[in-house]
Amino acid sequence: MIYGSVAVDFGKDPGIFFNVVASGLSLSIMTIAKFDRLDIDQKKKLLYECCGSTAWVDKMLAIPAAEDLIDLFEDAEESWYSLTESDWKEAFFNHRHVSDLESLKKRISEDQIGGGDFATVNASEQTLQALLDGNKTYEGKFGYTFVANSAGKSAVEVLGILTARLQNKPETELTIAVSEQNKITQQRLERLFDD
Repeated sequence: MIYGSVAVDFGKDPGIFFNVVASGLSLSIMTIAKFDRLDIDQKKKLLYECCGSTAWVDKMLAIPAAEDLIDLFEDAEESWYSLTESDWKEAFFNHRHVSDLESLKKRISEDQIGGGDFATVNASEQTLQALLDGNKTYEGKFGYTFVANSAGKSAVEVLGILTARLQNKPETELTIAVSEQNKITQQRLERLFDD
């Protein structure tokens, strides 16, 4: 999930994952021109931080350099929707996870320092526990991580979204999760590039 421009994914291992696009290379915002001058390994790393699908990264690397952010976003979206279900699920699962409330609180605290804008900071332990439990139920039902673009939403709102989506049929939910991951990827790209 995304809180502010920081990715948060309630996921995979029992627990919640917060992925901050802030490792080595991605701490500094860059232009598309600077990105184009990076070596292939650096490009892969940055793109993979934006979307954890290997097939998506490969497609993005095969596309000629974008002229501006609009073109980049269009290329990213087109590449994303051309993938297979297993490629989408790879992106859902490729997140660091936390497994309990204490590690969740620690991650939120670290992300606050890193510039995140989390509405969950003041969430009650009961709400956070409900999110952890809801994610376990979601993954048990659908077989993959709960993915939602939740920028600007409170933990209670996120819990409401999770609870509502638990009622979906698998085909419907996959469509929603794919769309939400696309939004997350777009936000990560926007955060990375300053054109």
